[in-house]
Amino acid sequence: MEGTIVLYPDMAIGHLVSIVKLANLILDQYHHRFSVTVVIPANKFVTPDVTAFLHRSSETTPSITFHHLPSLSIVPSPNRSRAAVRGELVRFNNPNLLHALQTISETSTIRAFVMDYCFTPAFSVASDLGIPTYYYISTGALFLSFLLYLPTIHNQTTKSFKHFNTTDLNFPGLPPIPASHMPERLLDRDDEGYPYFLEMSFSLPKSKGIIVNTFESLESRVIKAITDGLCVPKAPTPPVYCIGPLIASPINRSVEGESVSQCLSWLDAQPSQSVVFLCIGSRGVFSKAQVKEIAVGLEKSGQRFLWALRKPISEDNKKHFSMERGDSDLDVLLPEGFLDRTKDRGLVVKEWAPQVEVLNRESVGGFVTHCGWNSVLEAVCAGVPMVAWPLYVEQHMNRAVLVEQMKLAMPMEESEDGMVSAAEVEKRVRVLMESEEGKVFRKRRQKMKEEAMAAWSEAGSSTIAFTKLADSWIN
Repeated sequence: MEGTIVLYPDMAIGHLVSIVKLANLILDQYHHRFSVTVVIPANKFVTPDVTAFLHRSSETTPSITFHHLPSLSIVPSPNRSRAAVRGELVRFNNPNLLHALQTISETSTIRAFVMDYCFTPAFSVASDLGIPTYYYISTGALFLSFLLYLPTIHNQTTKSFKHFNTTDLNFPGLPPIPASHMPERLLDRDDEGYPYFLEMSFSLPKSKGIIVNTFESLESRVIKAITDGLCVPKAPTPPVYCIGPLIASPINRSVEGESVSQCLSWLDAQPSQSVVFLCIGSRGVFSKAQVKEIAVGLEKSGQRFLWALRKPISEDNKKHFSMERGDSDLDVLLPEGFLDRTKDRGLVVKEWAPQVEVLNRESVGGFVTHCGWNSVLEAVCAGVPMVAWPLYVEQHMNRAVLVEQMKLAMPMEESEDGMVSAAEVEKRVRVLMESEEGKVFRKRRQKMKEEAMAAWSEAGSSTIAFTKLADSWIN
């Protein structure tokens, strides 16, 4: 054994799943050289899905060591922005992280410390110990381009992005992105989340390397812009290793619940490529009014559908993020009689559906998604065309690239107040499932599915990148 690779993930499920997949990948291919320790930070805001995932991972992959940091005696105020809370949690955990790294170093050489890009305040802990420190980008290379180039745009103006109105921003390798589509915490320079993003941007080039959950043929243009040094014009760009797609594994049949089994059984009874799947992630929510518009649009479309519906938390059509969970009364939430009228062609499930399994069902022919990067990769790997309905963080940027550059999704258009009308839902679902345009998307998706599989072939781009990454740890 030549040493240990230490991974330090953010506790959001979308970040955690792929970095644990990275841990599995390391052990699958280099178990004779490396052990893997995943350091779990103390976080009182961890949600049940994260806890369940960690428990399942520790049981199914005993070769991974999960090292839980001690509980924190202080926590940030939950009334602060998500970015500020996350930054404070990382800082509060730093003394315990330092002790953990020192303890691991007593029995093994730490060959690499791989940390989530959101954990920038922890960068100096490992680097000050002389441990080679790498960033892990759980989103695509497009978000890496944005992060690396942000200081350049920051220095070009003193105005907040919210005052740019209709101005487009130009990031290397990306189509023009409206300033209004920046992550919410970047719209105002006075927001406490703004310097947190800048800190990430300044720190990334100081790392030994950047690991990205993507593959070359999916984002070839932006990857070239990054590796050509266009995103960091005044400093060297660290090596970039694109080793995706790293996506969730299908659910374990022995632990699936009755509702999951019913959901998949229902899909198996539907005709080939006839069902549109609607799911907006583990944190996405709509207002009650928006839920009703979606229901009316689905009903009028005449299409078969599977809808994973979370309980609304607000009447604000622009509030889409929530960590709360609750049991939805579908009869109250949905239009009167909707479930009865659509029972022969639709299924509404509360809160959650097994997304990887759903997307890989033969009956699923379309996906209305919030454009979270895990969901994008899962749809790509399943060969399912998308309607892009972004909600928060970098998802609007993802939509721009998916629609305008990759040509892998069609956009869901919303009004200025954030509402998407029933007519728009009906139109997009119909076009996706019935039209010639939808067939073109389906063919393009099939080609990209094949390229995703090829990325991990013996001579594939991700295989080569991962080999180079492991070589950097060995040497």
